[in-house]
Amino acid sequence: MKIAILGAGAMGSLFGGLLAEADQHVTLLDINDAHLHAIAMHGLRLETDGGDRHVRNLHATRPGGATDVPDLLIVFTKAMHTRAALASVHHLLGPATHVLTLQNGLGNVEALASVVQRERIFVGVTTWPADLAGPGHVRSHGTGVIRLMSADGERPPMLARVVDVLSAAGLNCHADENVWGAVWEKVAFNAALNPLCTVLNQPVDALGAVEDGLTLALTIVDEVLAVARASGIAVDAAKVNDNVRHAIVAHRGHKPSMLQDVLAGRPTEIESINGAVVATARRHGVPVPHTETLMQLVRLVQANAMHKQAP
Repeated sequence: MKIAILGAGAMGSLFGGLLAEADQHVTLLDINDAHLHAIAMHGLRLETDGGDRHVRNLHATRPGGATDVPDLLIVFTKAMHTRAALASVHHLLGPATHVLTLQNGLGNVEALASVVQRERIFVGVTTWPADLAGPGHVRSHGTGVIRLMSADGERPPMLARVVDVLSAAGLNCHADENVWGAVWEKVAFNAALNPLCTVLNQPVDALGAVEDGLTLALTIVDEVLAVARASGIAVDAAKVNDNVRHAIVAHRGHKPSMLQDVLAGRPTEIESINGAVVATARRHGVPVPHTETLMQLVRLVQANAMHKQAP
């Protein structure tokens, strides 16, 4: 399969490397020139539980430099960059190209549907861990899964093909009729931990310093899942709560991407996570005071961080 990956950060590079190792035709698309140059010179260094190696049978380029129309475009850009990123690869979207979003937050399918027919969109979530250790170097330890489904709820032949290709690369992929439940469960997890760590300027395990940290995180999870239920989506609160408890204990030293963005003076994904939850909550009349307060605090932290970075 010809696969293009839009957004070759940690997750995009991990997926691209593993798919290339499984003999798929992979092109990484990104605007990080140092990363692209390192891959061109040395291949993609992939460090996983399976070993430390360089993957050379893939191509990495800026979006405008790609010419092959892919069978599958996997989108890993941050939500606020989706529309601009899609515009940069409009020439690659052929009449049979399918697009898979594995991005965080809400609103990604709607952004894709502005340029791609909904029946050619797949939506999913993944729990695979990945960190960009340097230009051309991605590190991933542990395991994960992918849950996906067609955005229109149908099961076209391409769905089974994508599941098979991703699973053959060791990515443990499953078609899931309740994929929107999975999306909202991940949103609830992120809406609790990412902003709390960002406001505190602390890693995830710092939330375990006092009992209030876990209590507040679980309160936010409850608010977000109440919005999901009001939207007619089935979610598993016990599973999300267990994931939050596990993260606070096990993810020692881990700084969520939202905190990393603030520290680098970049815009965060707060609008597609907490912001999207608050907007949906208002439409359904569901109170989400803790989720909204965290949104407002992160907006303040983000604005101040970006002001400091400005020349």
